[in-house]
Amino acid sequence: MKEVKCECGHVNPHGTVLCESCGITLIEEKAQGKLHDMRYEGSARRSQTYNKTIIDKIWNFFSSVKVGVWLIVVTLIASALGTILPQEMYIPTIMTPAEYYEDQYGWFGKLYYQLGFHNLYSSWWYLVFIASIGVSLVICSIDRVVPLYRALKTQRVTRHDSFLKRQRLFGITHAENIDETFEKVKGNLRAKRYSIREEDGNILAEKGRFSRWGPYVNHCGLIIFLIGGMLRFVPGMYIDDIVWIREGETKLIPETDGQYYLENKGFTLEVYDKDKDNQAFSEAIENAGMVAKNYQSDVILYKKIGDSVAGEEAKLEKVKEYDIRVNEPLKFEGFALYQTEYKLDELSSMSFNLVNKSENEPLGNLKIDLNEPETKYDLGNGYSVEIMSYFPDFEFNDDGEPRTKSRVPNNPAFVFKMLTPDKPDGEISFVAIQQTVEPFGDNEYQMKFAGIETKDVSGLTVRKDLTLWLFAVGGFIFMVGVAQGAYWNHRRIWIRRKDNEIWVSGHTNKNWHGLKREIGMILDGSGIHEPEDQLQDE
Repeated sequence: MKEVKCECGHVNPHGTVLCESCGITLIEEKAQGKLHDMRYEGSARRSQTYNKTIIDKIWNFFSSVKVGVWLIVVTLIASALGTILPQEMYIPTIMTPAEYYEDQYGWFGKLYYQLGFHNLYSSWWYLVFIASIGVSLVICSIDRVVPLYRALKTQRVTRHDSFLKRQRLFGITHAENIDETFEKVKGNLRAKRYSIREEDGNILAEKGRFSRWGPYVNHCGLIIFLIGGMLRFVPGMYIDDIVWIREGETKLIPETDGQYYLENKGFTLEVYDKDKDNQAFSEAIENAGMVAKNYQSDVILYKKIGDSVAGEEAKLEKVKEYDIRVNEPLKFEGFALYQTEYKLDELSSMSFNLVNKSENEPLGNLKIDLNEPETKYDLGNGYSVEIMSYFPDFEFNDDGEPRTKSRVPNNPAFVFKMLTPDKPDGEISFVAIQQTVEPFGDNEYQMKFAGIETKDVSGLTVRKDLTLWLFAVGGFIFMVGVAQGAYWNHRRIWIRRKDNEIWVSGHTNKNWHGLKREIGMILDGSGIHEPEDQLQDE
């Protein structure tokens, strides 16, 4: 579309309402009102000018503030829905997510899963909403800030009569000694820290223009903030996992690409003693029982040396020893291991004796590692025991069949096959804590409980966040924009000579009372009347 040339000679973009240079009205329909709409200086916004191509329609859609607000509202509602039930990453792995949600929460849990709310924050549609908010912020800002910047940069000191008359603050004063009056006013303007431009004896005093960019600085901060949020879904950018390590165990640290291992040398728990510690804690200790004073894991960090084939034990190099306490994490290569949980006296191993019922004499002993049980134990002299099934956290399901609730040995149970010289085909026995079942009738042999061993377990949170600095930068820029737009005002005062008259007009983007009071102080003693508020006169 063609550009519009004003009578002052300035060439304006198509759709401009007020000439960027002199301020005359370029669109006939806009010339009827009493006051100018100065929100965007009458500049040509793309969204208000073009609406033909698909690009124009997409631009106009995202440039709407209403659309941006609705996108934020819908995203907030969706975010709230994701907190009703635990997300998939926080549920036990004993069954599929579909089964878990229906089993634990009934029809609502099933519907919750089918709608995809179980993995909401990494779902494609949620990310689309986040990205749409970012696109809306970018387009809204460009659609407004570019023409506004151009209009403020191009503005002349001497504005058209109609422009001055249709400002909210406008007044005319008859004066004789205009030069002397102008000098006094300029001194007062400088005292108020106005930037003064002069042209043909006319004055444009301006200050606080940078406050007009406050909302757009806000948008920049929010865009950086959203980028940080979306980068958290990029593999390796954000990690928040948990690893349970038993005393004496060496375990691969998750999300380290198989490079780092951690050995738990021991776990220490200290509790408050009402007789030794601060007496102020006595009542709380009596009410709560045991209260942890400190719990820590003494660990060794290892790094893998070279490559290893599948099944081969990795060669490890010691990196450092460290005592991980609450809020004192072990840090390495951008990772941090936090002491967050613990479990005391978890079952580690169980010992059994193979016994002939009639003689009640042990024929052999076996010790089962509850975390890595073997499938067969040779007791010697032709006696052996096979583990046919193992249930670390045993319970019966609705059909009366044994199953495990988790991989943690909270309530171990076994299906043993006992092989003896006189019973080469073996005898089957189901053994759990304080429970023995012989499904095929009375056996001649049984597995008799002999003892247990326990270990403490440390729960360590593995955290890595390469996006945190983006949130900090985005938040800082956002707050700069808030202060920029909230605590400063863009104020302009036009003072024009016209024959024996002095015309005064004023405009601000907010706090009109402050501008009127400041103009009164500037014109005080100059003989120029304060301009009238034409909006109040209505």
